Amino acid sequence: ALCKVSLAQVSDIDKAVAAAKEAFENGEWGKMNPRDRGRLLYRLADLMEEHQEELATIESLDSGAVYTLALKTHVGMSIQTFRYFAGWCDKIQGCTIPINQARPNRNLTFTKREPIGVCGIVIPWNYPLMMLSWKAAACLAAGNTVVLKPAQVTPLTALKFAELSVKAGIPKGVINILPGAGSLIGQRLSDHPDVRKIGFTGSTPIGKQIMKSCAVSNVKKVSLELGGKSPLIIFNDCDLDKAVRMGMSAVFFNKGENCIAAGRLFLEESLHDTFVQRVVEEVKKMKIGDPLDRSTDHGPQNHKAHLDKLIEYCLTGVREGAKLVCGGHQVQRPGFFFEPTIFTEVTDEMFIAKEESFGPVMIISKFKDGDIDGVLKQANDTEFGLASGVFTKDINKALYVSEKLQAGTVFVNTYNKTDVAAPFGGFKQSGFGKDLGEEALNEYLKTKAVTIEY
Repeated sequence: ALCKVSLAQVSDIDKAVAAAKEAFENGEWGKMNPRDRGRLLYRLADLMEEHQEELATIESLDSGAVYTLALKTHVGMSIQTFRYFAGWCDKIQGCTIPINQARPNRNLTFTKREPIGVCGIVIPWNYPLMMLSWKAAACLAAGNTVVLKPAQVTPLTALKFAELSVKAGIPKGVINILPGAGSLIGQRLSDHPDVRKIGFTGSTPIGKQIMKSCAVSNVKKVSLELGGKSPLIIFNDCDLDKAVRMGMSAVFFNKGENCIAAGRLFLEESLHDTFVQRVVEEVKKMKIGDPLDRSTDHGPQNHKAHLDKLIEYCLTGVREGAKLVCGGHQVQRPGFFFEPTIFTEVTDEMFIAKEESFGPVMIISKFKDGDIDGVLKQANDTEFGLASGVFTKDINKALYVSEKLQAGTVFVNTYNKTDVAAPFGGFKQSGFGKDLGEEALNEYLKTKAVTIEY
């Protein structure tokens, strides 16, 4: 145990929503010039940078992320995200539209992009500060106020963030953090009549529940980033060294607790054995241990329930007849450490071929040489569509495959390369709406059309 954290109750949720509504409708924030709003968000990003080592240490202790990754990605990308959206504050523009009604009179029609109001944000435990930033930065840049629920098992960087937001001069009521249970807080925010938008990252079943509640309560706007089972197709004409290196990163990055992790690798038959041999050699070199030790490659899983789920997931794979090449067990030492794991001979009907592990488990299937359409059919035969990848030196093949893959992101000859300027979000049951990039602002704005006759 690291510390004790308040557990929000219904009265706290209602108080937070009331504070956010007051700040939006009557407070300084709602009246603020967009450029001044941007200045405050830049100041917040600067403060996050000044405290980046402290934030990375808290994140590492709280989530199990290796410190070097926490500093570069968890915290580093959070800072970049706030800087990026701070720059958008005074560039949110409407347009003028020629209309043909009511001649001979003249008309001017223009649109305004306006904030929605109070937004509820519910984030997962795998990238606690980064998921907060991906959603809250766009939300605040658009001029909204926020009630945010961090994951119950990783609330600490959100609380530190709240402290820094006060130091940055963000007015009271604009940012509200509610640590506690999703079943209570997430549900109450979805049901609350004064919340006008929910942004959620998490599992597909919970996303469906939130969407239903948003519809029934007050038809509030919703954006969902849900489960994934991202296919990674590796052809025999790839750069093998790079494919091995990036293939491992695609699975084991952040100990597999990564929504866009490559959930299933498809290897061309003639490449299969060499690739597997190379990956097994590399996995054996990985150092598992204390995430605060700079030489550690692989920290503990986030919490005990998740570790138990991974153990059961691997037992299921073995029961179904997949070949466990390495790993598959808890590491015999104190803490929630799980071995990096590789399964081969995985066929389409197996549970592990269809369901996300959300852990360091590489699932490998092979396909016949040259059967591009066949492997595409396998890769797309899933209800998820978050991310995907392809490795090949053939530009025609790369473009054809990236066009046919049914996923919101396609990586070609790379993986995990997200950027604050590139929109991120899924297709199918991986959800809808975008985080990051200009498109993310659309999730937190409404468009008003104004027509004047003169």
